[in-house]
Amino acid sequence: MYYIPYHSSPNYIHAPTCTCGRQLAYQPHHFGLEYNHLAYYPQAMSPERVTFKDHGKEPFVINIEGAVEKNNTFRTALWTGEHLQVTLMSIDVGEDVGLEVHPDTDQFLRIEEGQGIVRMGDTKENLYYQKSVAEDYAIMVPAGKWHNLINTGNEPLKLYSIYAPPEHPFGTVHQTKAEAIAAEEHH
Repeated sequence: MYYIPYHSSPNYIHAPTCTCGRQLAYQPHHFGLEYNHLAYYPQAMSPERVTFKDHGKEPFVINIEGAVEKNNTFRTALWTGEHLQVTLMSIDVGEDVGLEVHPDTDQFLRIEEGQGIVRMGDTKENLYYQKSVAEDYAIMVPAGKWHNLINTGNEPLKLYSIYAPPEHPFGTVHQTKAEAIAAEEHH
């Protein structure tokens, strides 16, 4: 996709910006001015400036990769809307998310750091689907499938999860897995 301004100007060219290992993108470039990529990103997007709280039901933009990498909680709801929820997760070495099923909720997980194994199946006794996962892998869990994600690496497994519809109450923050289990038993 290309950026096309509404009017042409002799001061703009469509030049490729730094790809930094990602898909090539085009941005306007001023002749005679040094390109500063930070000027294109509002400070609100920076994970250093974002409060790790639920920003739901309001427009919100964030560098999700940076936020995931900075998160150290087992689970923090970052955005909860009517039909979708985004949570950040950090799974300690040797730990797992916990075997669970969401009867009416589809789930998407994206790994930003670390490695693990995901298991899924129709019952908790029959987890017939198993895949190794690592950085940049995405996991899709259909509603009604039992599933677990286990950290098999030597560093925390950092990921974000999208639930549709939301799975956890607005503002959920679980510092540890034990806290998450206690909250879910109480809920």
